[in-house]
Amino acid sequence: MRSPGAPSRPRSKEREFWDQISTGKLPREAADAVGVAQAVGQRWFRHAGGMSPFSWPAPSGRYLSFAEREEIAILHALGEGVRGIAGVLGRSPSTISRELRRNAATRGGKLDYRASVAHWKAELYARRPRTSKLAENDRLREYVEDRLSGKITMPDGDAVPGPQEREWKGLNKPHREDRRWVKAWSPEQISNRLKIDFPDDESMRISHEAIYQALFIEGRGALNRELILCLRTGRALRMPRARAKRVAWAHVTPDVLISERPAEAQDRAIPGHHEGDLIIGTDRSAIGTVVERTTGYTTLVHLPREEGWREQPVTKNGPSLSGYGALSMNKALAQAMESVPAELRRSLTWDRGKEMSAHAQFTIDTGLKVYFADPHSPWQRGTNENTNGLLRQYFPKGTDLSRWSPEDLGAVAHALNTRPRKRLGWRTPAEAWDEHLRSVQRERVATIS
Repeated sequence: MRSPGAPSRPRSKEREFWDQISTGKLPREAADAVGVAQAVGQRWFRHAGGMSPFSWPAPSGRYLSFAEREEIAILHALGEGVRGIAGVLGRSPSTISRELRRNAATRGGKLDYRASVAHWKAELYARRPRTSKLAENDRLREYVEDRLSGKITMPDGDAVPGPQEREWKGLNKPHREDRRWVKAWSPEQISNRLKIDFPDDESMRISHEAIYQALFIEGRGALNRELILCLRTGRALRMPRARAKRVAWAHVTPDVLISERPAEAQDRAIPGHHEGDLIIGTDRSAIGTVVERTTGYTTLVHLPREEGWREQPVTKNGPSLSGYGALSMNKALAQAMESVPAELRRSLTWDRGKEMSAHAQFTIDTGLKVYFADPHSPWQRGTNENTNGLLRQYFPKGTDLSRWSPEDLGAVAHALNTRPRKRLGWRTPAEAWDEHLRSVQRERVATIS
């Protein structure tokens, strides 16, 4: 039987889960990768405050690695002796002997060596738990708590109560609600200020990382987790470092950069190259705009709300129902470009917004290759930016754009397309566009005949 107080299961799955988190995956993605329920992964992540509880260093050669333990398990199961296993791994026979004896699974009443159980037990024995500085030093803990959550005061020392904050429920800071007014020093400020306030007292020292861990990791340190609301970010879970390194434009790969766009698109001599973007209104409303570079012909894309918008609870990381999520955008944009002949669908240059994150599928569905402008370079889509400025006469900023129907958008687009342009010799975009359409039709007839 298992001894009282011993862990009931190996933590190899949990460690694999945190290894996946360290690569930048979300908790549910990491749970799927290691084969556990998403609810289990979310619970591991939440209870650990978003920080891995595993701090055992990577194999350095001194200790057996998980790969070596797998090799030991295989050779042992094949009946290989201790010295034979040691010879294969290049280890001392005494190391293999101790490993088989100390870290074998005993639940079945006999010594049965399994690599996952052995690795878990080795990690368990390697721990050297220490009492947190904040738990054993009351003076230090009071100093940290006062700088984190102490009341703010007037210059004469009178306390200012500030707004009343709602009861904390273990979640992030309240969204668009009042927060408690506190001193709110950062852990780094606290850690470094201790050296100035107590220059001769070495017991009054603590690293900023120790303060963060005392706040985020359950059971670590003596600080109340509710004090995370005193941090500037107010997050209940700490963001893993690898996720912080994620780029905002992960859907923009090297093969779809504007530098890869055909050179013919630059001089506007050949029609069929388009530019696109969104104009955004209030209440998460938007209108898609597509402009052909040669003629300036404008197409406005109606982006209606998806079924269930504001009628059902928002699903975290679920599909966007506002009308310009990736799937909604693909559907609406593909429908808007249906009337354009294939000969005039050469390329589409878009801003880096997430609404086009499913551009690969859009290209498959329509045959229209999508390219993305460089960061902070609206001039690379100058035709579209200029058109969006004209459209603001009809759709001002700070207004709800979802109230306009496809017919309304068609009327506005018609107004722009029938406005004479200087660069077209005072012809209208509609006239220039119709001319290209007739040219495409003549080429088709000539090819058939």
